[in-house]
Amino acid sequence: MSTNDSNVTRVGIAGLGTVGKTIARTLAAGIPGVRLTAVSARDVEKAQAWLDGQGIDVPVVAIGELEPHCDVVVECAPSALMRELAEPVLKAGKKLVVLSSGALLDRLDLIELARLHSAQILVPTGALLGLDAVKAAAEGRIEKVTMVSRKPVEGFRGAPFLVKHGIDIEGIVEPKRIFSGKAREAATGFPANLNVAISLSLAGIGPDLTDLEIWADPTIERNTHTIIVDSDSARFSMTIENIPTENPKTGRITAQSVIALLRGLSAPLKVGT
Repeated sequence: MSTNDSNVTRVGIAGLGTVGKTIARTLAAGIPGVRLTAVSARDVEKAQAWLDGQGIDVPVVAIGELEPHCDVVVECAPSALMRELAEPVLKAGKKLVVLSSGALLDRLDLIELARLHSAQILVPTGALLGLDAVKAAAEGRIEKVTMVSRKPVEGFRGAPFLVKHGIDIEGIVEPKRIFSGKAREAATGFPANLNVAISLSLAGIGPDLTDLEIWADPTIERNTHTIIVDSDSARFSMTIENIPTENPKTGRITAQSVIALLRGLSAPLKVGT
């Protein structure tokens, strides 16, 4: 990076799955004030071959070595790697964009680490909606938050909660409720599906008070989330129907949410809380 780029925010991406690749292509195409400067991936050779095929010239480094290359790191990696990725970034006083928000529940010390080093953990809206309204309501008193998630059957295959409890959803022809409880319980049982519920709980009244229902629904094609909030300032309900990527557990809007966050880092106008 030349001296003329001193005002450019350098971005690294941890993980080159469906979401990471979408973000990388968009950054390479150009966002004012933001530049892709490094990526990490489990399979370095495969990642390098993909980058070369896209005409993207950035280094592929180990996940714990992204920090020196970046001002902002976007986490698109398996949640088990959260600490290895996060600690160097936060200790350097930089920004970490977290998609695996469920991984924060068992690593809340990372929030204190960010505070100590004047760093930031940023959780994008992702596949949900209305977090601005929930955050605003939380400035007063929220009485109740409920979320109902519905996904096609293929979106839940292999979920630890289903395996542990012997719940069979193959061949169902009608919607089947597969979970009812608190968001914290779902975080471990559905780690690839319910980061949205954890993000909602962090914006509102916490994972132990946020009610959650999960339905496997063979009658739908889109990942659907409805949130209902009762507070002393407003009562509101919202529903989003996300178009899945080639990975049925992930909606297209997830990557776009991160891109919007990155675009806002240097935008002259920022809309929303």
